[in-house]
Amino acid sequence: MTAIGVIPARYGSTRLKAKVLADILGRPMIWHVWQRARKARLLDDLVIACDDQRIIEAAKSFGARAVMTSKNHASGSDRIMEAVKNLKADIVVNIQGDEPLVHPSMIDSMVGALLKDKSCPMATVIKPLDRQKDLENPNIVKAIIDKNHFAIYFSRSVIPYNRDCVGIEKIGYYKHLGLYAYRKDFLMKFKNLPQSRLEQAERLEQLRVLEAGYKIKTVETRFDTIAVDTAADLKKVEAFLRRKS
Repeated sequence: MTAIGVIPARYGSTRLKAKVLADILGRPMIWHVWQRARKARLLDDLVIACDDQRIIEAAKSFGARAVMTSKNHASGSDRIMEAVKNLKADIVVNIQGDEPLVHPSMIDSMVGALLKDKSCPMATVIKPLDRQKDLENPNIVKAIIDKNHFAIYFSRSVIPYNRDCVGIEKIGYYKHLGLYAYRKDFLMKFKNLPQSRLEQAERLEQLRVLEAGYKIKTVETRFDTIAVDTAADLKKVEAFLRRKS
């Protein structure tokens, strides 16, 4: 089976304009995403799907393959659909262009999960959540899973509710990381699913899948990421990379 990684990269981001080209230690953010993603062992191809010639030129400068897509897409998954519709692939991995700390093992785990379970249409990544302030942060999405590691629900709220106020490690909270792997045929089906009431309430696209009755396999990672939405997020990423080096 063929697996392709796609990095959706939009130039006109709302809170931090041109963030995919923002400088991180002398390199554009999209380079950091691409450089990490290309180390995934189970990807057969990797492409940047963008909407601006400046991103195309940046990709060319460091040897990445990039394709131009419409500026009018409402989401990264829509952009990915356009990029892969004429490509031969069995599995498509959505690697967010604003996740410069993505770890290649996350990608391999998702692809591996779909290779192992042929009936599963989609996979995503979760990480144990152990800080109370993260639990209460609506920008950090929480995941509830069953005993077989299929997602039951995703929420910006604190779920499950800690009625008896026991330590959060005893309950087992999970943070959802915004990475997805789809079977290509399901990805194309996904665009025709109506936007669900849960998705509209939480503003979480993956809830459309669950509410339509499909399953999402979750894979656990010990690595964390920092999604970049603001200049402050950029500084956090730079500080992390400096400590690591």
